[in-house]
Amino acid sequence: MRFSDLLAHLPTIVERVGGDVEITGIQADSRCVKAGNLFIAIPGLNVDGHQFIGDAVSSGAGAVIGELPAGGLSSSIEGAEVSYCQVPNAREAWGWCSAAWEHLPSRQMTLVGVTGTDGKTTTVSLIHGILRAAGLRAGMISTVKTVLPSTETESDDEIEVEAGLHTTTPDPPEIQRCLGEMVAGGASHAVLEVTSHGLAQARVAGCDFDVAVLTNITHEHIDFHGSAAAYRQAKARLFEGLEVSYQKPGVPKACVLNGDDPSFVHLRPLCARSQIIYSLEREADVTGHGVEFQPDFTRFELRTPIGHVPVETPLVGRYNVYNVLAAASAGIAMGIPLEAIARGIGSVSGIPGRMERIDEGQPYLAIVDFAHTPNALEQALATARLMAADGGRVISVFGNPGERDRGKRALMGRVAARLADVVIITADDPRTESLDRVMAQSAAAAEAEGKREGLDLLLIRDRGRAILRGCEMASPGDVVIACGKGHQQSMPIGLIEYPWDDRQAMRLAVRGRALATLPTARAEE
Repeated sequence: MRFSDLLAHLPTIVERVGGDVEITGIQADSRCVKAGNLFIAIPGLNVDGHQFIGDAVSSGAGAVIGELPAGGLSSSIEGAEVSYCQVPNAREAWGWCSAAWEHLPSRQMTLVGVTGTDGKTTTVSLIHGILRAAGLRAGMISTVKTVLPSTETESDDEIEVEAGLHTTTPDPPEIQRCLGEMVAGGASHAVLEVTSHGLAQARVAGCDFDVAVLTNITHEHIDFHGSAAAYRQAKARLFEGLEVSYQKPGVPKACVLNGDDPSFVHLRPLCARSQIIYSLEREADVTGHGVEFQPDFTRFELRTPIGHVPVETPLVGRYNVYNVLAAASAGIAMGIPLEAIARGIGSVSGIPGRMERIDEGQPYLAIVDFAHTPNALEQALATARLMAADGGRVISVFGNPGERDRGKRALMGRVAARLADVVIITADDPRTESLDRVMAQSAAAAEAEGKREGLDLLLIRDRGRAILRGCEMASPGDVVIACGKGHQQSMPIGLIEYPWDDRQAMRLAVRGRALATLPTARAEE
């Protein structure tokens, strides 16, 4: 592909120097550059890619995109036949160039983006289930897995690829490659989970969305965004981008908003396109009536602008009713028949690491959930309370990550103390921060709510032993719920990423064993 073909899709070009060249690939890591590659110099939090332009050129880069003027890079490109393009946002350029390299795959499908603090993965899975129930070939990208339609056009088979370690929204080349594979597999629709990091870092630049869905906006990622307002603004980019994205022939644009979420008043004015509002608390386009909560299913009447239909889902809890309403609203926006929406909702039996039951024949419920925000923990524990037998207790095992949003540690401690009978605080991605200090901040908040250390409040540094202790304390009818890690397959301790799986830890714990001891078991020196 020619350099000019890639540049033609950039929103803004400040300056271009040099001629047109044939591009053999796109790299944002100078160590991976090969002859004829385009190198994109991205200013990072710790390292500035402009420092490595010289290395990229020495490795054979034929063109470079960066944010600095060409005149200031003479020492990096002097004597080399390399083209240079200055842009205001190199990350955004990376997204658009990656999309152009894959022939703009999002323009060949209806693309749904789901953002929010909690519930994104479940909502993405529900929308994908609805599309499949409608007989459509569809792909999805979530933090749990990527689903690609089979390239055999006569087959309804799908290829599932589990996500990597601590994956959020992937980088642009991976997103665009997956979308390209969906197009090759004949997909007419795709659903993409879009995180605030992915929006703030322009990882979805080059994705032309048609339906933008919000689950909710609660306390999270303040360490990265700096404030709740900035966090909300990052989420808003999905809806703002909908207004200027490519208009596909015959594909209407729509915003799906949660009428019960405080963000509603901020986001609604941003959506000049068609809006679908869902709610459980007020009159709205899509609502749920007669909600019946059971330990192993939820049932209600789904009311929409195109009619009413009974729905039943294996997903439990009030928060999952909101996820269902959000997914149903997206289905309405895409013109999916109501019966297919109901079938699709019922077809999603569970999401890995989301209120996932671990059943080894024990007389109590053992659950693993990804709840890692105050709101998600509150919803998970409230649901666990509904699942406990009369007189049964809720035993909560959770932690907070090191080097991340310190403000939520006390919030999580207070929530756990209010809603769980027994609180066990343990490790959750401590990284290089003192684990004892992280745990103490949640413990102090739990004690302020009335918990007593050594009785109904325990601090156990090793997560495997903490989950085991919770199971040892459980009686018939109790619920033991480990929150925070969910589907994740690793835990960063110090500077090392150790293999870890809460589901395996819980499975061993109900059998009376602790998953292999991690370095967190050692006391602080």
